[in-house]
Amino acid sequence: MTRHEPARYIDPRTGRTHELLERRWRSDDGHPMMVTPLPGITPDDIDSRERSVWRYRAALPMAIDKPVSLGEGCTPLVQKRWGGFEPYFKLEWFNPTCSFKDRGAAVMMSFLRQLGIDAVLEDSSGNGGAAIAASGAAAGMGVKVLAPSYTPAPKVAQIRAFGAEVQLVPGPREESEHEAVRQSESIFYASHNWHPFFLQGTKTLAYELWEDLGFVAPDNVVIPAGAGSNVLGCWIGFKELLAAGQIAKLPRIFVAQPLNCSPVDASFVAGVDTLVDRIVKPTIAEGTAIKRPVRLQEILQALRETNGKTVTLTEEQIAAAVRRLASTGLYAEPTSATAAAAIDVLAQRGDIKAGETTVVLLTGTGLKSTQFMTELFGGAAA
Repeated sequence: MTRHEPARYIDPRTGRTHELLERRWRSDDGHPMMVTPLPGITPDDIDSRERSVWRYRAALPMAIDKPVSLGEGCTPLVQKRWGGFEPYFKLEWFNPTCSFKDRGAAVMMSFLRQLGIDAVLEDSSGNGGAAIAASGAAAGMGVKVLAPSYTPAPKVAQIRAFGAEVQLVPGPREESEHEAVRQSESIFYASHNWHPFFLQGTKTLAYELWEDLGFVAPDNVVIPAGAGSNVLGCWIGFKELLAAGQIAKLPRIFVAQPLNCSPVDASFVAGVDTLVDRIVKPTIAEGTAIKRPVRLQEILQALRETNGKTVTLTEEQIAAAVRRLASTGLYAEPTSATAAAAIDVLAQRGDIKAGETTVVLLTGTGLKSTQFMTELFGGAAA
């Protein structure tokens, strides 16, 4: 695709395309959509005056004239000793609402506001809802969030603080999504799991890592995954950099999931593109507790194209990684710590090597999981 061909939405399952200016969140066939491949950018295209994801605005599918920004992106990349390794940890909790979701929310909400949409619906177990509620407040847009009834109270409080309406939905995580689809008849469904422009925001992570590392791609990126928006964002962004001739090869993408809820691993190990039955149990990594990722096929494609793999972690391994991260000064929520726990497994398997550049995404702060952290570190006993 050349720079002169306008980008479009594409349904990867059917190949059918739609105009970007159409107010839609899924294809006519009911599938999640992507944006047609883009040519990528060079260091000269970066707007260095912007200290946010908007420094990469030239990489977006269309011009956004008045972006909504709270300073998302440009998060620290910190190198730490981890056994025999020295991985880089990308501290995504330095985003405005303390999670990586702010990248996607800023770009998606800016785009939707430009389309003239003034109120949106989202379903989220916490971080996505907070990000969209904050962007909505900054954009002057109405936001309603459907959240599972088990969502931690501090996360619900954060969403409400931004003025969003919260409706708690009984049952497992997917019930919130089903209810959102029902309500989407009356309010635009700006789902961070469904809308393609959310991925256009998360792809800035790839561009940022490339810039962080002196305009070189890492060898490996380890990502905690539920719905997989960071996996897909990194895959999209690094593919654009490859297309632009800025990197020589795609980094290997490794997906870390709690064993208690690991549909991506189940399908990847089975070598299929469809959901594989695996027992699901509650997990401390509740941010990844998604039994049926709507973009499962694309996540699996990203893993295979990048020669990546999956890792599952026990609850004990995840809790141990929370402690170990904290002992180095990094206060990460259990969902994030899943990726750190994966380093040891990947090293033992020989999937990552000490001389390679490995980046581990820490997607949210331990402040998001106050109750768990209090119990883990003995506050409750005291």
